Amino acid sequence: MTRIPTLLVGGFLGAGKTTLIATATERLRARGRRVGVITNDQAANLVDTASLTRPGLPVQEVAGGCFCCRFDDLVAAMGRIVESEAPDVLIGEPVGSCTDLSATVLQPMKRLLADRFLTAPFSVLVDGTQLRGVLQDGEKQRFPENVLYIYRKQLEEADVIVLNKVDLLDGPALAESKTLLEREFPQTPVMVLSAANGTGVDAWLEHVLAASESGKTVAEVDYDIYADGEAALGWLNASVSLHAGRKTKWQPFCSALMESMRSTFREADAEIAHLKVHLSAGENVLTANLTSNEGMISLRGESKASSPDARLLINARVHVDAERLRSITERCLAATAGDTIHFEIDDLRHFAPARPTPTHRYDSAVES
Repeated sequence: MTRIPTLLVGGFLGAGKTTLIATATERLRARGRRVGVITNDQAANLVDTASLTRPGLPVQEVAGGCFCCRFDDLVAAMGRIVESEAPDVLIGEPVGSCTDLSATVLQPMKRLLADRFLTAPFSVLVDGTQLRGVLQDGEKQRFPENVLYIYRKQLEEADVIVLNKVDLLDGPALAESKTLLEREFPQTPVMVLSAANGTGVDAWLEHVLAASESGKTVAEVDYDIYADGEAALGWLNASVSLHAGRKTKWQPFCSALMESMRSTFREADAEIAHLKVHLSAGENVLTANLTSNEGMISLRGESKASSPDARLLINARVHVDAERLRSITERCLAATAGDTIHFEIDDLRHFAPARPTPTHRYDSAVES
């Protein structure tokens, strides 16, 4: 039986994993390859799943915990795609606040699933515009040290580090970022790309699909620091029904909601790790994305007037108490809707992630 190449694309919240997976699947499908995707989150109503789902691209979601803690669910999701779609390539996107994936996901896959799946080198994305604030001494840090611990451990266990968003860096800044990564992680190859415009994506795909070694590094991880780092972030997933009463251009609504939430988080001294919304109104689909309090809001999708009824997904990961995160989200939603748009919150989950409890954990690398 031919083993199916399986890529895990890791990296901290906002690194650009979903954008890279979307671009990579387009490139692979253009070559005639059948691709399946598995998304992952701590709760349901994940924007990434909605954003990636399209005709001919099967997407399975593992919710309720990281791949490491839901390993059996991950395997089941992979099996469903294989059975229904017979893919040539599988791509998995783990939770952005998760680390120790080499020990808890890659090694078990190599040991237990080697007859069916060929585990590709583990790619860990890093946002080139945020790198200095994490790895360079003297820079202002956006998050407390226990959160940055997760960020660094992700890079430490990578088989290949992917410096993303290079379209936003000038030549000297790009050279400085690449040099910094090569100095801090000298044993790990560094590739550069822009998931947004596609630069370097083909070279990355060729590298990870041609290589046979994966999970070469099992990092030492202090689970007390790791758990505290995850718990420092408030987590919110919401599904909302919107009713405008007439055909509506929903782009201004999405933009205003993102700006309202950003402004309120700034006032609360609550740093955004990632804020995403996905709005569908008939055939009209909009997505918006923000990865820091000072970053640019990315808004993509149709702007023409469409259905008066829409479904909105909100995913927020913010350095703030989860209850306060819920309150801010509901307040900003009401202020943006005003008197012209009626909204109903169909489902809302807000919490701090629980302590990771992996299904498996290997202390050393399994031979491929």
